[in-house]
Formats: sequence, structure tokens, C-alpha cells
Amino acid sequence: MKKFLAFVVCAMCFVACNHQSAADKYRAEKHIRDSVSLIEQQRSLDFYQAQLDSLLPVSDSLLTLFKYERNEKYQDHGYYVTTGQNGLRILVRDDGRDLLLYRNGKRQTYPDNNLKGKDAERVDRAEHLKIVISDIKELERRIARTSLEVQKYQKRLEK
Repeated sequence: MKKFLAFVVCAMCFVACNHQSAADKYRAEKHIRDSVSLIEQQRSLDFYQAQLDSLLPVSDSLLTLFKYERNEKYQDHGYYVTTGQNGLRILVRDDGRDLLLYRNGKRQTYPDNNLKGKDAERVDRAEHLKIVISDIKELERRIARTSLEVQKYQKRLEK
């Protein structure tokens, strides 16, 4: 009976030792995974920031060609507006979602409007502004999300 009891005690110690080492291995592996994830997120954050930094001067140069209009009382979003010949009015929503054309107060369909000359150039600039603004907004969202991921992995690694 004593031999059996000694065997059970030895077996329990052996299992406990192996269990402890398995838990330590798991913690070490988790730390490595979190470290790799943190590095990946930081690289992504740096990449998004570099893209944003390259788009901001383009946006600034395009915005000098437009006038910003927004009625704060009634509108959530404003528009960057430029006027063309023959009463053409080109509007780009400030979040980059819409490009609107109006001729003499009537909405024009875009791109089926057969514009020529300077009006076509203005519409092309407005389309470029729309794309740049939407890209900037998307990069800002990605930067915010990735920053939260970086913080999450940093907190995990501090523990």
C-alpha cells in the first residue's frame, strides 16, 4: 500500500511538473505571438502614416482651387465648390463620397455630360479631389484602428 501511495504521489508530482512547464511554454509562445503581432501592427501604422503624409500635400494643392461651403445650421457635411463656364457648378462632398454637377441650377448626370475644355479639366480635378479625400478618410480610419491594436499588444506584453 505504501508503494502504491508513493507511486501516486510521484505520478502527481510528475504531472504537476509537466503541467507547469506546458503552461510556461504556452505563455512564452503567446508572448512571441504578441511580439510579432505588435511589430506587424507598428509596420502597418508606419505604412499608413507615410501614405497619409504623401496625400496631404496633394489634397492641399487641390483645395486651393475650391471654395468650401457649408450651412452649419442645416448640413452635416459641406462641399468643396468650383464654378465653370456656362453656369456649371461642381461640388465635392467634404468626406469624398459625392461629386455633383449643376448647370444653371439643374443637376447634371456624371460622367455622361459631354464636357469639353476647361469644364472637363475642372471636373477631372474635382474627381481627383474626391478620390484623394476618400483615401485620406480611409487612411485616418486605418490609423485609428491600427493604433488601438498597437496599444492592445503593448498592454499584453507589459503583463
